[in-house]
Amino acid sequence: MTKRCWAVAVLVAAMLATAACGSDSSADGGSSTSTPGGQMVLATTTSTRDTDLLDTLVPAFEHAGKCSVKTVAVGSGQAIDLGARGQADVLLVHSPDAEKTFMAQGHGASRLAVMHNDFVLLGPPADPAKVSHAGGVVPALQAIADAKASFASRADDSGTNAKELKLW
Repeated sequence: MTKRCWAVAVLVAAMLATAACGSDSSADGGSSTSTPGGQMVLATTTSTRDTDLLDTLVPAFEHAGKCSVKTVAVGSGQAIDLGARGQADVLLVHSPDAEKTFMAQGHGASRLAVMHNDFVLLGPPADPAKVSHAGGVVPALQAIADAKASFASRADDSGTNAKELKLW
């Protein structure tokens, strides 16, 4: 594992360590309190799950914290929605604008930048929209639109899709 991966792993582990794990509600329906030996729901993105990083972090967290972690991997939009509805304790997502809105609405206790994505625009060798000399992703997308060339999108409310829409 590279130094950068270890740094991310330590940061994510610290974030998980500060999360609530399990809860006991008072008999009168009062507020929840953190209890050892509970369960925490981590809503994360499929891209984070696909890195296999959680395969290392979750067992270490569970061992150290005496807490089980249920991981739900969905798009950023869906994960944020789970958090807003109180169905997830920790979110590990990559849609900064949606995250800031989530926090502004009072749903989260803290927000930390943990990772980022790099986006690459790929196309056919014939380059029908002539994007290879566009000088950047925004001019390339403009060239695709101007040429009415085909473009495939995830269109799934994920962080990747949100970034794509922002670039368009």
